[in-house]
Formats: sequence, C-alpha cells, structure tokens
Amino acid sequence: MRRFVPISISLLIWIGCASHPVVNPHLPEPGKVKKGYALSTENVFPYMWYRKGISDKSEIGFRVGLPIYGSGIDYSRVVYQKENKWDLINLAWSVNPNFNMDATYYKFKTKKGNDGFLKSRWWGIRGMFIQKGITNHSSNRLGVLMGFQGNPRWGMEFGYFHDPTSMPITQLFNPNWDPTAEGISKRFEDKPMKDSATGFPSEYSRLTGLHISVFFDLDAPKKKK
Repeated sequence: MRRFVPISISLLIWIGCASHPVVNPHLPEPGKVKKGYALSTENVFPYMWYRKGISDKSEIGFRVGLPIYGSGIDYSRVVYQKENKWDLINLAWSVNPNFNMDATYYKFKTKKGNDGFLKSRWWGIRGMFIQKGITNHSSNRLGVLMGFQGNPRWGMEFGYFHDPTSMPITQLFNPNWDPTAEGISKRFEDKPMKDSATGFPSEYSRLTGLHISVFFDLDAPKKKK
C-alpha cells in the first residue's frame, strides 16, 4: 500500500491530461454497434468506448473514463471512398484537466488477411484546440498520427501534436530544455510545462501532445483453440 500511493502520484504527474477518440478502422454501417475499452498515455485508467453507425457514411462515438479522464463524444463522416480506400473527417470533444477539441482528417486502407479479417491501417492530420487548460491558457496544436488493426481483437494508434508557441520543435527531445534559462527567447517564459499547484502537465507540455493508444474490441469473435 505504501508503494501504491507514490506510484499513483507518478502516473498522475506523467499523464498528458488530454484525450482522443477511438475511431472505427472500418467503414460505418447503419445501426451497427461496436464497443470496447482502451489504454492510452493520456489517461490514468482504461476508458470504455461505444460507437454506432448512423448511415453508411457517418458514425457517432461515446467514451466514458474514470473519473473523467477520456470521457467525450465524437462524430465521423466519410468524405471519399474508392474500393478499399477512404477518407474520413472526425470531430471530437473530450473532458480532461485540459479540455480539448479535435478535428482530424484520416486516410484509411484495408487488406483482407489469410484469416478473412479485413486488416486496416491509417494515418491522419489532427488539429487540437485547448480553449482553457490547467493554467487557464489556450493551446493550439497540429500534428500527425498513424494506426493499424491487424486482427479483430485489438488495434493501436500513435501520434504527436505540437504547439509551436510552447517550445521550439527542435527542442522536443531535449529533456533539459528550460523556457526560463538564459538565452531562451522570452516568448516562452510564460508557457509553463507544469501546473505549479498540482504538478500536472499543462496545456503547453509536450506530454499533452503525445498520443499512444491501444484499443480492444469486446464484440470481436474469440480466438479458436
């Protein structure tokens, strides 16, 4: 129990404090429901997701996290389709310490595997907006993501979305970068990486832009023994 407390605190400090939806790696189907859970760098605990096809072009999704991390709603719309390729726009709103809204343009491609499952891979460009973050400031981020689902039970997505006003992108992998150090541009001085009261990553933190998610489909058929 003594070890559990500091471990929990460490997790809270290192989470990105923003979240994103689990999208359907396949085309929407009217009335079709998919549900499951996801693990991600942005959330302390797993969150549940639920998606329902509105038509063959659109789909709505819901997420519920504990206590609020990862909760949100999103809407997807297919804007282009040709054979096994399609483009999709997703609009999402999420509840976190850094409330964020996303607009993502996805490009999907599928290929049928030897087991008959339609494998999917995708990439996308995402604009991320935090209107009022943990330190009461806003952050606008832009970046790319990639994902894949090779079997019906699980898939993965990862990406990074950068705020150019928070730090130079050339310093992204420099753990010792300090916005208050001598010689650093003064435009970064009022962009704290952490909230001084809680220690949580702020809306300006590079961790807030990091996205790694593994999602699981509870409706997937069980593997035959």
